[in-house]
Amino acid sequence: MRDDPILIVGGGIGGVGAGLALARAGHRVQVFERSSAFGEIGAGIQLGPNVMRMFERLGVKEAVLDIGFRPTALVMRDAIQGFEIARVPLGPGFEKRFGQPYAVIHRADLHAVLLEALKAEPNAELFTDHDAEGFAQDAAGVTLRFKGGKEARGRALIGADGLWSRIRQQVIGDGKPIVSGHIAYRAVLPMEEVPEAISRHEMTVWVGPRIHLVHYRLRRGTLMNLVAVFHSDRYSEGWNESGDVAELERHFAGTRPEVRALLAKINAWKYWVLCWREPRRGWSQGRVTLLGDAAHPTLQYLAQGANQAIEDAVCLADMLAAYAADLPAAFRAYEDARVLRTGRVQIMSKVYGEVFHAAHVTAELRNAMLANRTAEQAWDGMAWLYEGPVWPYYGASG
Repeated sequence: MRDDPILIVGGGIGGVGAGLALARAGHRVQVFERSSAFGEIGAGIQLGPNVMRMFERLGVKEAVLDIGFRPTALVMRDAIQGFEIARVPLGPGFEKRFGQPYAVIHRADLHAVLLEALKAEPNAELFTDHDAEGFAQDAAGVTLRFKGGKEARGRALIGADGLWSRIRQQVIGDGKPIVSGHIAYRAVLPMEEVPEAISRHEMTVWVGPRIHLVHYRLRRGTLMNLVAVFHSDRYSEGWNESGDVAELERHFAGTRPEVRALLAKINAWKYWVLCWREPRRGWSQGRVTLLGDAAHPTLQYLAQGANQAIEDAVCLADMLAAYAADLPAAFRAYEDARVLRTGRVQIMSKVYGEVFHAAHVTAELRNAMLANRTAEQAWDGMAWLYEGPVWPYYGASG
């Protein structure tokens, strides 16, 4: 029945984005979050032109840009010697090339924009303290089971429950994700505490052997976001653990004074172990499908995790419009439309991790390949990502 809700497990950016796309397309949705409140932890997210098109479709682009920050360029520097390796302008020429701007935003701010828009939808219901354990489906719909014995019934189910998705394990059953051997430390710093030598308007990544540091401004430019990544055998399933300042200092010993001065300003870091999965098909099973990290978890080196989840959400709404009552067919079409693109993002994100952390001759080759590129050449290399996505547009969510 069209009046039965579509159930969404996961109240993060992907789940709330899916709820908004579907609600705007006229579907009744119920979004279930296992925590006691809807919210996001973490720090900065980069937003490419590809996701800006999706925000435009969802009617939230201006709200996103209002709270975000628009850097003037993406700059790669050598973390040991300090010289500039590559520069990608992100100003008017970039916008003309791709038809949309590039911005950065605090993860919590993006989530709040999407959540506020979803709460305004009359056919959307949001539930906290609902920890999904599994589902059962039949020809008419899906029954979602929660810890404590609660259940919900709907005509379809979307698993947007992240890297450690329980819905994925019932649909695909491929066990734990792959531990990459990389650890990320993150923090934010008020702009008045940022050392003078650090660029205020550019997004900068300092790259070195088995390390990198990226920093850019957030929240209308009032905060500096820092993410420091290094190789380690350390392992934890959490991604909001307290970091060890001494460990970070050891890995970044010998880097440029600007890098060490910036890192020294932070006395409280959060860390997470970077994990991913190999691309694969099989996201959909009848009236159940996966979205975002539950479907295609990626490393962060292309800064596309949240971007791809929002693309998923809009595509899913379009496919439901195209296939009307045939939900299994819509879910299959959604997966077909997305799997090669998200797979390429997963693979290329892993490749970019090796590029960032290169050493010796590999680093020399990287530098030679990236040096002296014109802005147009740099943008051409991004076109596969930023000019997409491409799927039939049925006007379902915009």
